Formats: sequence, C-alpha cells, structure tokens
Amino acid sequence: MNRNHLNTTAIALALAAPLAASAQSGPIRVGVVTPLSGTYAGIGQQVKWGLDLAAAQINAAGGVMGRKLELVYEDEEANPAVATQKAEKLFQVGKVDFLTGTVNSGSTLAVGQVAERNNRLIATTVSFADSITADKCSPNVFRVNARAGMQSAALADWMASTQKNANVFYLGPDYEMGRSTVAAFKAAAEGKGAKTVGEVFAPLDNKDYSPYFGQIRGARPTVIYTSVAGNDTVRLFTQMAEFGVNRNVQVVGASGTVTSQNLNAIGKAADGFVTGVGYSSSIDSADNRRFVADFEAANKSKPDLYGADSYGVLFFYKAAVEKARSTDTDKVREAMRGLQWATPQGTKTMRAGDHQAMQDMYAVKVEGGQFQIVGKVAAAAAIGPDTCSRF
Repeated sequence: MNRNHLNTTAIALALAAPLAASAQSGPIRVGVVTPLSGTYAGIGQQVKWGLDLAAAQINAAGGVMGRKLELVYEDEEANPAVATQKAEKLFQVGKVDFLTGTVNSGSTLAVGQVAERNNRLIATTVSFADSITADKCSPNVFRVNARAGMQSAALADWMASTQKNANVFYLGPDYEMGRSTVAAFKAAAEGKGAKTVGEVFAPLDNKDYSPYFGQIRGARPTVIYTSVAGNDTVRLFTQMAEFGVNRNVQVVGASGTVTSQNLNAIGKAADGFVTGVGYSSSIDSADNRRFVADFEAANKSKPDLYGADSYGVLFFYKAAVEKARSTDTDKVREAMRGLQWATPQGTKTMRAGDHQAMQDMYAVKVEGGQFQIVGKVAAAAAIGPDTCSRF
C-alpha cells in the first residue's frame, strides 16, 4: 500500500469519526404517519397531541440517553396506499429511527411490510385488528394499545352481567378493523350466551346509514354493537336517534367508537353507550390524574385512548433504547420483547411472542356526556392466547 493511499484512508477515517459521533449524539427521529385530514382526522389529532406532549416532557428531562426526540409528521389520510408511500419517504429520505401513528389497521399492516424491507421498527398506538399481532404478525411491528379481542373481553363481561342472553346485531365499517372488531366481540359475546341476529358492514366515511335500519329493526335486537369511528360515529348515532333505531336497545361498541373527540358532536345520542377500553380519563391513579392535567393544559381538551397510548409509545421507545443502549434495530427489537414501562394506565408489559402489550381493560359507560368506569378485567384474563407463528 503506498503512502498516498494511507494518507487518503487516514483523512477519510478522520472525517468519518465526527460524522459517526454526530449521528450518535444528534436527535432520535420518530416518523409519525397518521391521518391529519379526512374522517379520522380527529383520531390523528389525539395521536399528535399525545406524542407532542410526551416528546416535550422527555426532552425537558434530558432526552433519551442524552439525545433529543424529534417528531416528523406525514398525513396518511387513513389510506393504506398513502401510508406506505409516506412511510417509505420517512425511512428513505427522512432517515427516521422509528415509526408510529398509523390508525387504519390496513395501514398498519401495509406499513409493517415497509418497515421490514427497511429494517426499521414501528409501533401502533391505535389499530385494533387482531391480525396485526396474530396471523399477520411481523417481527418489526409492535402494538402498545389494546387489540380488538382485549376490548371485547371487558365489554362481553359487562354485557353478560347486565344483558343476559342478549340478541346482538352488528354494524361495522367495511375494512380490516371493522371486520376484526365485529368478529372478536361476536366470539366473546356468544361465548357468554349472546345470540347473533344479524350483521352489516358499511363503507368507510359513509354518509347515510338509514338503508340498514330496516334490517336492524327486522332482526329485533336487544343490543346493537358497532365499531364505526371518528365522524362516522357522529352520523350513525345521530341518524339512529332520528329514526328511533336505538330506542329500548342497548348500544355498545369498540374502543374508538365514542371518544372525547366526537362526544360533543354526538350529544345526547351517546348516552348509555358502553365500550371496552384500555384507557379512560377517569382512571383513579396519581399518574393518570397528572397526565390528564398536563394534557388538558397543553391541548385544552381531555385525552382519549388514542392520546394516552400515543403519549405512552414514546416512553416505550425510550425504555427500549435505554435498555439496548442503542438505536440499532436488532438490539432495540430484542429489548422490546418482555419490556415493562410506565404509562398513564399503569405499568404495561410487551408480550415477547406476538409483540402485543398487556394491560388491564375496562368497561366504560357514557352518562350525561361523561365516561364512567363500570367494569374491569385484569390484563392476564383479557389478552388471550399468543397465536403469532410467523417469527
């Protein structure tokens, strides 16, 4: 090897050293692919509020291993095709270390494949479809929120004690989340004595639900279960009240059906609604009271389950990076398996096998515009079996 080559190599190494140091001391970039427009924009708003609050608090306390968190937002419009494009952009151009924010379950599944191709990790804080951590599980996808089956465990337990041998009609949105939540609750409810009397699936962003009302009335249900969300809930509940479909019928539904984001718009039509959730602002603990106060001070609005779980996901990433002592994908992935971390709901545990968070679940009822906890199921009883076999 000649002297010139040695000099060139030395110069290259000298230049590379500060660049490597800079990469390790620069911000940890978290890409956020979430709906900031469209029918799920309200959900995306809670995601953003939760993430922004957590990032501000973590950075004010010194960051993660001395590095600041930097959030990079992209609007996915609750559209899987758009979500994959935005995720690819964040990984390839934005050079984000991690990703979160996906709402639509189809988006989470699609972005999970993008994460695998880019050898990066994503964590959803919103998507309910059981398949995400079951038959379509991915080694690079984690879920910090409760899946459909866990919601159903709490809701079915409450229904069995108050609506014995119920006749249930199901109305869900026609995509991955809607069909998954209906299937999960149907299985849980039938397992406790309920009878299914009909089901329909409406398009996402549906404007008129009245064509389904004749079928619902004809089935003579004692309970109507729905998993519509966002603005779709406002239209469905308003129209059911106008047509009297919900008269003398118990309406129940998925976690995201009625939240603090759409409750005011639904108004009295939401009274009596019961859901199974992993979070309620009425959880009586010092950590949750502090979180609710901080969230309201920052956003002039109460947190819902999306805001709480999105707040918690950055502490999940923080705990994993600190355990791994690195942002390297393989090291952080391994650190996440079995990890315990603190959230407004209490301590959560990331199940190592399927990457599904374990947490206590609650039955929550809307009364007079307020959410009241009316039942609880412990984490171990709610989570169900690990059926992921892909990794």
